[in-house]
Amino acid sequence: MKHTKFILLCSLLFLLISCKPGKTQYVIGVSQCSDDEWRQKMNLEMQHEALLHKEITLDIQSANDDTDKQIRDIQRFIDRRVDLIIVAPNEAAPITPIIERAYSQGIPVVLVDRKILSSEYTTFIGADNEQIGKDVGRYIVKLLNGKGNIIEIRGLDGSTPVEERHRGFAEVIAGYPEIKLLYSADGAWLKNVAESKMEEALAAYPVIDLVYAHNDRMAAGAYNAAGRKNRTADILFVGIDALPGKDGGIEQVLANKLKATFIYPTNGERIIRLAMDILQGKPYEKNNTLYTSIVDETNAQILKLQTDAIIEQESKIKFLDTQMNAFLVQHTTQRYLFLSAIFVIILFIAFFILLFRAYNAKNRLNIELEQRNSEISEQKVLTEQQRDQLIELSKQLEKATHAKLVFFTNISHEFRTPLTLISGPVNSLLSDKSISAEQRRLLDLARKNIKILLKLIDQIIDFRKYENGKLSLNLSMHDLKKQFIEWNESFTEMAKNRRLHFEFNVLSDVGFQLLVDIEKMERIYFNLLSNALKFTPEKGAILVSLDKTSQEDATFAVIQVTNSGKGISDEDIQHIFNRFYQVDSHVAGSGIGLALTKAMVELHGGDITVNSEKDGWTKFTVRIPFANKVANTDNTKSETGPAERQIELLEENTATHNEAFFEEETPETNLCTVLVVDDNPDIRSYVKIVLHGKQYMVLEAADGKEGFCKAVKHIPDIIISDVMMPKMDGVELCQKLKAELSTSHIPIILLTACSLDEQRIIGFQSGADDYIAKPFNSDVLEVRVANLIESRKRLKELFSENLFSENISNEGNDLDRSFLSKLKELIEKNLSDSELNVEDLGRHIGLSRTQLYRKVKSLTDYSPNELLRIIRLKKAHHLLSTGEVNISEATYDVGFASPSYFAKCFKDYYNESPTDFVKRVR
Repeated sequence: MKHTKFILLCSLLFLLISCKPGKTQYVIGVSQCSDDEWRQKMNLEMQHEALLHKEITLDIQSANDDTDKQIRDIQRFIDRRVDLIIVAPNEAAPITPIIERAYSQGIPVVLVDRKILSSEYTTFIGADNEQIGKDVGRYIVKLLNGKGNIIEIRGLDGSTPVEERHRGFAEVIAGYPEIKLLYSADGAWLKNVAESKMEEALAAYPVIDLVYAHNDRMAAGAYNAAGRKNRTADILFVGIDALPGKDGGIEQVLANKLKATFIYPTNGERIIRLAMDILQGKPYEKNNTLYTSIVDETNAQILKLQTDAIIEQESKIKFLDTQMNAFLVQHTTQRYLFLSAIFVIILFIAFFILLFRAYNAKNRLNIELEQRNSEISEQKVLTEQQRDQLIELSKQLEKATHAKLVFFTNISHEFRTPLTLISGPVNSLLSDKSISAEQRRLLDLARKNIKILLKLIDQIIDFRKYENGKLSLNLSMHDLKKQFIEWNESFTEMAKNRRLHFEFNVLSDVGFQLLVDIEKMERIYFNLLSNALKFTPEKGAILVSLDKTSQEDATFAVIQVTNSGKGISDEDIQHIFNRFYQVDSHVAGSGIGLALTKAMVELHGGDITVNSEKDGWTKFTVRIPFANKVANTDNTKSETGPAERQIELLEENTATHNEAFFEEETPETNLCTVLVVDDNPDIRSYVKIVLHGKQYMVLEAADGKEGFCKAVKHIPDIIISDVMMPKMDGVELCQKLKAELSTSHIPIILLTACSLDEQRIIGFQSGADDYIAKPFNSDVLEVRVANLIESRKRLKELFSENLFSENISNEGNDLDRSFLSKLKELIEKNLSDSELNVEDLGRHIGLSRTQLYRKVKSLTDYSPNELLRIIRLKKAHHLLSTGEVNISEATYDVGFASPSYFAKCFKDYYNESPTDFVKRVR
């Protein structure tokens, strides 16, 4: 511990030595209106001054005479929260709002050279432009001896320097009537624009004594324009800025291009010093005026020498600053390296001391560690053995659980077949009005127990879906209060029989319209009440309440089911919602009811809790949200209808069926043939009973293999097949029939006890036209059979209408369309062959005479001979209508052996003889 403190002390000492408190850093944003020589000089002076203040960082942006760009630059400074903004406004009016915005957000604003149309800024520094205008005016009056013609070229209109300089100048010359201001134009501070304006003035005014430009650049442009007209000798030029360097105002005076220029002070150093006073809280003036002076041939040379010397000194200062920075970096690096070396030495000494003490401690601990290692090794072996046992037990438990679920699911599917054979006859008997009241009561009892058994079967299947993560919701709006009152009727009689007090209370007057899966809500309610009935002793009480509560911006419907009894222990409560867990092994149950209830509640976005007192009341509380958050994601409808939907179908009145069996024979012409394929003879018999007397002839097959043979032989109008059968299952049968040319058109209904969605998908992928889950309602079966046959008839009519057109209809499956196209092509190719018959067509297509007859008849409602004759007549009709052939030639061209037979067929089909048709056409 002492050595740790020593190391920390050394580290702290190093930090104190190596770190010095730094000055506050400032970021100053500079927005210049342009990038002319005057602005460049100001920027350079500010940068030189900033070198003396290391805490300053300058960010200089130029608008290049673009007001919109200057506004964007200032907005960027505001967004970055710079410490101070220096602005030379391009135009006063447009820039004023953005300056006011920066000022209102607490950012100091220094206006340079130009003002805005507001007083909301921190300070202004610059020359008095109005005074400069007056000084220029006085100089010109003196230079012209009080008379002459003047041209004024202004800067960019809208900027305050232009307005002030013009105002001061105009005020002075107004006192001299003989001085005429002939022309005043906006030169936009630019040389090329000034040249253009000067050319206009030269063209308009033959006598010009002096040109006054608001800056030296525009004065130089005016001089160039006059030079091109050879008029520089009689015109004087006066500018403002007096900048040093090449093409500056001083150089132009020395070159006799300008008579004079007035110094417009930049004072970049003073601007930075003023900014630092503001940032450091020192006193400053609101308005800081800079003064001007004239430069002419008397002092231009001296000023040039002075400015050249200043520029040279500035270059030296910049060079020395660069060198000093390099030396400071080198010094700082060496200092940190030295201090780091000292720190490393101190750490090394401390580490060596710690290492020495650790070595001694290690020797003392080695013996203890060896003893502990042996103990840990023994514990490790024991732990690994226990872990392997737990893993093995877990695998066995998982396998057992899976096997149990698979067994329950499969046995549930098997229950559906006998339930079909029970529910169908029961419903048929209930529809008979001649039965006695006692018989009706017993049949109602049987139907009610069928309903309960179906609920239990669907509960097992839903639990399997929940285990596989495929349990979904079918959401719709329902009134829970109304539904609970209806559902309570099923339990009221049972409670009376057991002498239980059953009470239902609605504790809130608000409506209970909720977006829920009503079948699953009934399952939840059914399970909770069944559980309460199961564990409530005789003469006990069951209380059900429906209420509304709000929590964290969400509103819930609260369902509470409370029953008296011996209560549930705390240990049992912890596991009560686990699958296959039973509180009392002496009470019958599957152990999945509450687990499934919890899953369905949570699927609705709700929750379920239980509270119990020993030898007292037990209360289950369910909360379902009014605004179901899973509505957009889980609103998927299961194709297999839930148990209640099937029960509603089972409870519909079915017509009385005569129990009669039919001999397997070739169907009569006025009956539709139905082939029933099922390995259960009772199912086959029941389907026969259902369809008897409904204009159907029923054929039977005990498995898929036999069903395929009979389908090929008899070509039925529709096939009803089970899925799970020996030798060949229903899916394989469906695939083979749809792939066979002679049977591909036959609609197929798959009838199965398996109601899982995966099985339905496989069935439809195999080509099935419909899918009915057992137990099925007889009326539903009849309607679906009739609908499929009617749909096939409409398809037959469509094929018949389009058969003689250029293209076969796109309806039906690909195999049928291909068959008709091939048949039509074969007939048209051999149309002139009078020996062409049905046997020839069947041989070319690959079907027997009987199969070809049934296939063509089922698809087009024509026999092959009728089809052949109609195609021949259509072709003859076309030939005769063109007038290219006579009746005799047309007869033999389309394959008729006798003209008289052709004439008879033509008249039968078209209601006029070939001779009359030819006359009418001509």
